[in-house]
Amino acid sequence: MAKNVLVLVRHGESEWNKLNLFTGWKDPDLTAKGVAEARRAGQLLRAEGIKFDIAFTSALTRAQHTLQLILAELGQTGLATIKHKALNERDYGDLSGLNKDDARKKWGEAQVHTWRRSFDVPPPGGESLKDTAARTLPYYNEKIWPEVKNGRNVIVAAHGNSLRSMIMQLDKLTPEQILKVELGTGVPIVYRLDADGGVIEKRALAA
Repeated sequence: MAKNVLVLVRHGESEWNKLNLFTGWKDPDLTAKGVAEARRAGQLLRAEGIKFDIAFTSALTRAQHTLQLILAELGQTGLATIKHKALNERDYGDLSGLNKDDARKKWGEAQVHTWRRSFDVPPPGGESLKDTAARTLPYYNEKIWPEVKNGRNVIVAAHGNSLRSMIMQLDKLTPEQILKVELGTGVPIVYRLDADGGVIEKRALAA
């Protein structure tokens, strides 16, 4: 079995994803579709023959629930799991809980697009992707990467923007490039890393 494997997986569809709401640090659970996506992710990882030594997830229910469902499919429900808010989704501040179409009506299409798709412009009271990376990457470098470096297989169940932060570092992407990276819900991304944290192999497991 391969070692030094890092799997990143965005949570399955949440109740607020379905309603087209800005979610951020708000805490809705998965929809029935999200539950199915998480289970499917576990089945895909099982088919790969991957067993994990440790898991990391955010402080939010949708990521934790996704991880639980994946581990159940793998027969690893007792796996050591570390939960930390450093892996939380980007905080959308005043946009949190708003329908994205209503936000466009209130602030204008161009302004909402800037908040959503720029690297370093935060929404009012919230975080930019740059801000999110400033808390996620130190946690990755200090807590997650040392586990992989020591030959362990690690799964991280988190959110679109906290995972984007890690992918930007792993794939050596510029701020402009990372903005174009879209992460599907419940799609495991499997990395194999070398002793310096460089990427030997990267694959997304599609259903």
